[in-house]
Amino acid sequence: MAIDSDAEQVFRENYAQELRKKKQVELEDERKKVNLQGMRTPGRRGEEIKHEEIDKEIVRRYKLSQKVS
Repeated sequence: MAIDSDAEQVFRENYAQELRKKKQVELEDERKKVNLQGMRTPGRRGEEIKHEEIDKEIVRRYKLSQKVS
């Protein structure tokens, strides 16, 4: 993972907050949308950040579900 600039860090934090508000189905749809955009324009930093944040949110939700069980 590359060191984020200030603008990237703000983008990452805002996107992470947006993901926390989404339901599981919406999160899966967001992943599909980001994957499609990544195929159209590979290598864009924004898509890389979105992938990382979606992965983090999925792991966060999994860990929370394991604590509850």
